[in-house]
Amino acid sequence: MHLRKRILVTGGAGFLGSHLCKRLVGEGHDVVCVDNFFTGTKDNIIELLEESHFELMRHDVTFPLYVEVDEIYNLACPASPIHYQHDPVQTTKTSVHGAINMLGLAKRTGAKIFQASTSEVYGDPQVHPQVEGYWGHVNPIGERSCYDEGKRCAETLFFDYHRQHALQIKVARIFNTYGPNMHPNDGRVVSNFIMQALQGHPITLFGDGSQTRSFCYVDDLINGFKALMETGDDLTGPINLGNPNEFTIKELAEKVIELTNSKSELVSAPLPSDDPLQRQPNIEQAKARLGWEPVIQLEEGLRKTIQYFESLL
Repeated sequence: MHLRKRILVTGGAGFLGSHLCKRLVGEGHDVVCVDNFFTGTKDNIIELLEESHFELMRHDVTFPLYVEVDEIYNLACPASPIHYQHDPVQTTKTSVHGAINMLGLAKRTGAKIFQASTSEVYGDPQVHPQVEGYWGHVNPIGERSCYDEGKRCAETLFFDYHRQHALQIKVARIFNTYGPNMHPNDGRVVSNFIMQALQGHPITLFGDGSQTRSFCYVDDLINGFKALMETGDDLTGPINLGNPNEFTIKELAEKVIELTNSKSELVSAPLPSDDPLQRQPNIEQAKARLGWEPVIQLEEGLRKTIQYFESLL
């Protein structure tokens, strides 16, 4: 017999949250989706609103929440520089107060709790590819610090609650992820390039486009979330989740132009401050402990993502 769990997803109307909610509802769970709609949108979860086991709450995680749940996925936080730099103080509050409130809820209800952390905790890394044991190289007072340090502090809180209150925690460090339901104006490289290509605008490369990124398709990532959440109490993380295949930004731009049959030209712009030159996860832990690795290659994932953006236009 299938055990139906009551699962809270914060940031559930966002890019990753909406995919996770769909997966959990599809598996027969009761899902409470919480979002303040700062970057999330009802369109991402519109098909779930008819589902009897899905509930949507407009709520900001910087305020306490009183619900009864078995599991919590804490995904609430703007995750693209354009959005998190819009109100940096609120970004830090979302990460820090949000973590405190959700950990408090987990403590009261005895829920297992998952934290969506980020590869940004590594900052501009001096170790390549990044392993979980690397402590990072982060500017604490830069324009990206509200996000980087907010997420680092959230990890601190998770591990302190784990040690102090024996909470069941799962911490995932997420590397660049893309796919349908991305915000078209989030300023991230995949959505930027696809939107520019589809509209025939020039494609903006920061610097010479030689900086590298590793792109994970959203379905693979959600599989990783589920695999981590289903592990025993001995595995807390942090654990890297991402696709280790590394591409230069220029290669990505050329692939997008090819797949959209676009006439867009490449133009270059100066590099933003504290923008990391390399991002590549070491996922040996995820392979060994979760039996997880991405299976969807860049071209297949880009085709699905392009289709989604075409439907928006």
